[in-house]
Amino acid sequence: MIEITVGTYEEQIIRILQEKYPITIEDLEKSLHLSRKTIDKTLYKLQIMGVIQLDPLPDKTYIRLLRNDFKFVQKKRQYKFIKHHRGKRIGITENEEDDNYMYY
Repeated sequence: MIEITVGTYEEQIIRILQEKYPITIEDLEKSLHLSRKTIDKTLYKLQIMGVIQLDPLPDKTYIRLLRNDFKFVQKKRQYKFIKHHRGKRIGITENEEDDNYMYY
């Protein structure tokens, strides 16, 4: 099973290939609104992984999905850092704390 990170170009391309087949590189460019260079780099990565195969024809290049066993995983997120305050607050004295009473 191949793990693909959610939100990457690889995930977007695989989802499009699962929905729509056959598809050309030009159709993929139009649907993703990415440059040809970015799509070529991403397709090369997927081809190295053994996920897709490019079928070049004289006028178009089709993309073929070879595998369907994908696991889409989320990025690990860091929880927001929480500051813990220690000790007394600076600037408050005992006299100021006593003056908080209301007098009638």
